[in-house]
Amino acid sequence: MRKNTFLTALLLASTAAPALTAQAQAQKTTLTVFMGSQQRPEIFQPLFDRFTRQNPNIRVRIEQGGATSEAQNSYLTTVLAAKDPSLDIFLIDVVRPATFAAAGWAEPLDSYIPSKDAYIKAFLPGTIASATVNGKLYALPAFTDAQFLYYRKDLLAKYKAKVPTTWDELASTAAKITRAEGGNLQGLNFQGAPIEGAVCNFLELLWSAGGDARNVDSAQGQQGLGFLVNAVKTKLSPASSAEMKTDDSRQQFQAGNVLFGMNWSYAWAHFQGNSPDPTKVKGNVGVAKLPAFGKNGSATCVGGWQWGVSSYSRNKAAAVKLLQFMASADSQRDLAVKGAYLPVRRALYNDPAVVSANPHFKTLFPAVSSARSRPVTPAYPRVSEIVRTNVSAAVSGNKTVDAALKDMQRDLEPLLK
Repeated sequence: MRKNTFLTALLLASTAAPALTAQAQAQKTTLTVFMGSQQRPEIFQPLFDRFTRQNPNIRVRIEQGGATSEAQNSYLTTVLAAKDPSLDIFLIDVVRPATFAAAGWAEPLDSYIPSKDAYIKAFLPGTIASATVNGKLYALPAFTDAQFLYYRKDLLAKYKAKVPTTWDELASTAAKITRAEGGNLQGLNFQGAPIEGAVCNFLELLWSAGGDARNVDSAQGQQGLGFLVNAVKTKLSPASSAEMKTDDSRQQFQAGNVLFGMNWSYAWAHFQGNSPDPTKVKGNVGVAKLPAFGKNGSATCVGGWQWGVSSYSRNKAAAVKLLQFMASADSQRDLAVKGAYLPVRRALYNDPAVVSANPHFKTLFPAVSSARSRPVTPAYPRVSEIVRTNVSAAVSGNKTVDAALKDMQRDLEPLLK
C-alpha cells in the first residue's frame, strides 16, 4: 500500500514538473516594438536588453520597417486599422499622436502613470504638448529635436559681425558678407520644397512675428512668408529654394556654400566630420536660436519622436513600463551620450556625462526648452499639406504672398477651430 502511494507520488511529480515549466514559460511576455531604421535600432537595443535583465519575464523584440516617417506611418496605418494585436509599442513622429488618438489606435496612458501631472514636469514642455490630445496623454517622448540657426563662425569673425538675433539683422549681415565674399556663398538657406521642413520654417517666422497658425492671413503672416519670398528675390537665398529639402540644406552648408542655415540637430555631427560626405566647415560652425522680428521672442518647432502603446496590445501594462524605462533619466542619458539624441528631460542638459559627450547641447537648450508644437489635430496631415504647398508656391513665385496666405487661411479654418 505504501509502495503504491510512493510510486503514485513520483508519477505525479514527474508529470507536474513539465507542466510547471510550461506555465512559467507561458507567463513570459514578449513586447514587439515597431521602429524605423532611421531611428538607429542598434542604439536602442542595449537599453531594451537592460530592461529585460531588470524584468526577466518581459522580452523585447524590435520590428523594423520603413526608412521614412511617411513609410513607417503607412505600415502602422495598415496594421492598426486591421486591429492587429501583434504590435505592442510604436515609435512615431512627433506630429502623429493626435491622428493615432482620434483613430483609436493609441492607448491613453494617464491611468497607467500614478501622479501623472507631477511625473511629466521633468520633461520639456513642447514634447508633452505634442503627446497630449484633449487633455489626455497618448505618448511618452523618446527623444526631441528643434530647428536652429547654424552659422559660419569664421566668416562672422572675419567681418567682425555678431550672431543676429532678428531677421532684419540676419538679412543685413548676410548681404554685407556675401557681397564681400563674392562667389556662390548663400546668405540664408531654408527649406522651401513642399515638405515638412517648409511647414516648420513658415511657422517659425510666423510665430517669431507674433502670429498664430489659426490666423495666417495677417500682418504677421505677411511678415513671415514675405521674408522668405523676399530672401529669394534679393538673392539672399538661392533661386532653387522652392526645391530645397532638409538634407539638401545640410549638404550645401557642409560644402561651405552657406553663411546662415536653418536646420535640425542632426546636422551638427555632419558638419563636424561624422558624415559620409566631406565637410569644409569643421570647427567653423556655430549654432544659436532662430532670430525673431523686432522685440518678439525666438520660436522653433519641436521635433523628435514619441513612444505610443497600441490600443490592441494584449500587454499594455508591460508596454507602459517599458515606455517609462525608456523615458527615465538613465535611459535618456545613455541615448544622449551614445547616440547624440537630444534628451527629453530638462535636467540632463546640465548632466556632466551628457555635456561632455555633446558640448553643443548647452547652446541648443534655450531653443529646445521653448520649442513649440505644430498644430495638434487629427487632421494634421491635411494641415501640413495646405501649408507646405502654399509656402513652396509662394517661394517659387507661382503664387503671390497674398494669394498663398488667403488660400492657406481658407483651407485651414475648418481644420483649426
